[in-house]
Amino acid sequence: MHLGNSIICPVTGIPMLALMGGAAYLAFKKGKKDFKKENILPAVMLTSLVFGLQMINFSIPSTGSSGHIVGGLLLAVLLGPYAGFLAMCSIILVQALFFADGGLTALGCNIFNMGFLACFAAYPLVYKPLEKNKFAAAVLASIVALQLGSIAVVAESFASGSITTNVGFFAGLMQSIHLPIGLVEGVVSAAIIFAAQKTDFSKAFSYTTGGIALILAGVISNYASSKPDGLEWSLLNISNSFVAQTQGQIYALSEALQAKTAVLSSIPSVAANIIGLLAIVILMSCVAKLLTVKKAEVYEK
Repeated sequence: MHLGNSIICPVTGIPMLALMGGAAYLAFKKGKKDFKKENILPAVMLTSLVFGLQMINFSIPSTGSSGHIVGGLLLAVLLGPYAGFLAMCSIILVQALFFADGGLTALGCNIFNMGFLACFAAYPLVYKPLEKNKFAAAVLASIVALQLGSIAVVAESFASGSITTNVGFFAGLMQSIHLPIGLVEGVVSAAIIFAAQKTDFSKAFSYTTGGIALILAGVISNYASSKPDGLEWSLLNISNSFVAQTQGQIYALSEALQAKTAVLSSIPSVAANIIGLLAIVILMSCVAKLLTVKKAEVYEK
């Protein structure tokens, strides 16, 4: 579901980036109230796990397409919506900057589609009311998160002028292909939520999570499906209706900047994935530690 620079024009992308920058600032301010030092390790390891899971594309039978877990709902459940959203921002930023996975012009849209909607729509509106049955809650909320994200992709593409005909058909393709992806994500999320809550975020759970992330990035990613993902598959099916947004100085600047920063896109995948995982660990460690810094209270004598 990572949108590229050629799909989102600056008129759409820049306001979305500003909005998501504001959302990240507010999430950081809100998150500081509840985030505790003992949550730093599980937050870093869970973010690493989601980063690793996003590398594993699995085939969707009878479609010629593939999908991967997004993980926004999972992070919202286990870290809270504010820290979960910041974790998703970290993942999407690293992917865009170092892997060229998602365009810089589309960065705000991607954060909204994969992070904001999961953490601040699907989590409070679907998961929380159903959380007594955690399996059903995780599955339904994951499906809703991906359906909302796929509809947002259609709206942003239309607003950008990249898809102006066959919009309804494009929406149908996006909804249908992301339904099974959401189902798989829900089952996996439910299993991880169950394990996390049973172990009460123990160090053993955190280190196990980090180890799984390393295995996903360094080994299992080599066996991921090479079929086009849900967005790519949908675009291929309406290729005659797609108008690439590749004009203008902002597009050129975005492409040139990303070409310089995406250093991991041109090295062997295993090395790139492990370095990317390390970047996530460093970035999320900084975010998590900053969330624990409280303002000194001043008492009048």
